[in-house]
Amino acid sequence: MNDLIHLEVITPMGMIYQDEIHSVVLPGSEGEFGVLKGHASLIASLKSGIIDIEKSNLDHELIAIDSGYARVDEFKVTVLAKGAVWIAGSTDSEIAKNLDKAKELIKSMSSDNAALAATFSKLDRR
Repeated sequence: MNDLIHLEVITPMGMIYQDEIHSVVLPGSEGEFGVLKGHASLIASLKSGIIDIEKSNLDHELIAIDSGYARVDEFKVTVLAKGAVWIAGSTDSEIAKNLDKAKELIKSMSSDNAALAATFSKLDRR
């Protein structure tokens, strides 16, 4: 049985992520929420934070966003973000560089110290 859902993360600069995934946790304005295939349709506002993607092989990938909206239906999640940084790379230095960019993006959007600490904790576990 195929339990994958399609995820797209789009910024004004274009598509930064697109894949078939197992699940995703999004930083909703009212709190984090997870999405699996078959989720009820909804549109949610997103606050600055981390998108935690669980891939089909159960590895995790992270994308930092500053704010945006998510459109969810049974088979697809589309995130429209004002700004986003995919924390990925082929070398440790490339990942570290993207991690620093992600921290700067989040820091520029949030004045809530507790939210910043929680977000940075997720990033540092990467």
